[in-house]
Amino acid sequence: MQEIIIATNNPGKVQEFQTILEPKGILVKSLADFPEIPEVEETGTTFEENALLKASAVAEYLGKTVLADDSGLEVDALNGEPGVYSARYAGTNKNDRENYLKVLGKLENVPDEKRTARFVCVLAIVQPTGNNHTVRGTCEGKITHQPIGENGFGYDPVFFVEEKGKTMAQLSKEEKSEISHRGNAIKQLTNKWDDLFLTK
Repeated sequence: MQEIIIATNNPGKVQEFQTILEPKGILVKSLADFPEIPEVEETGTTFEENALLKASAVAEYLGKTVLADDSGLEVDALNGEPGVYSARYAGTNKNDRENYLKVLGKLENVPDEKRTARFVCVLAIVQPTGNNHTVRGTCEGKITHQPIGENGFGYDPVFFVEEKGKTMAQLSKEEKSEISHRGNAIKQLTNKWDDLFLTK
């Protein structure tokens, strides 16, 4: 079975990658399997920069092909916030709930038709040789007025997907992988670079 390292310690992200990649015969490992790897500081100003920073650093350290993502929420009424700061929007020591509550607070008086938003996921795959590629996936939706649902992580409870009539946090893992920003990005990656990266 082909092995790929996902440059994250986030169990929610790892599970999403496993749901999509393992049926393709790809063994997914994460940074949790390599605790000796030092943390990579995300100093980029775009999703692409941060994804490449993480993937390149881990690929160089391990000498293996590494897949990293940088993802987040862009809210139109907030001029694209929280964007690359999605994971630490409410502060570096805050959690998912405090992050999405900050978004809800800022949108308190914003009407439904102006609560449009999207999840963005950029994937960077880097080989030990330094060869790299990036892809970007998105998922359009709207921000709810209150959290709904128990599944998922991050901003999922406040992100309503109109085509499903549910928030991301109400979807099953399989439903989410079909339409999510991460699922869309992974499909692009496997369609374009399957032979080069993931089946050798």
